Amino acid sequence: MENGISIWEIIMVVCFGASWPFAILKTIRVKNPAGKSYLFMGLIIIGYLAGCIHKIIYDLDAAIWLYVLNIVLVATDFVLCLYYQYKLNKKAQQQAAADAAPGNK
Repeated sequence: MENGISIWEIIMVVCFGASWPFAILKTIRVKNPAGKSYLFMGLIIIGYLAGCIHKIIYDLDAAIWLYVLNIVLVATDFVLCLYYQYKLNKKAQQQAAADAAPGNK
């Protein structure tokens, strides 16, 4: 068990988490989750949760908050992708229904 926060762990978690705000902004800007992998984001969340569990059981220090922040960022992008995918699917269904309506051929 270490005493204190490892600067290397902080650098690692900050670097891993640095891209998520940009990913979230892009998702909001384009409103289309095409190319996003739900499996990838889910695995990232599981990895950060495992890091939190390790921190709680073996080495609780302030770095856990970086893991929590990264979980929140990845989960935010995940939820935004689900939301925009739902909206796109709903719009496509409405368009298909309008195209199939009598008199639209």
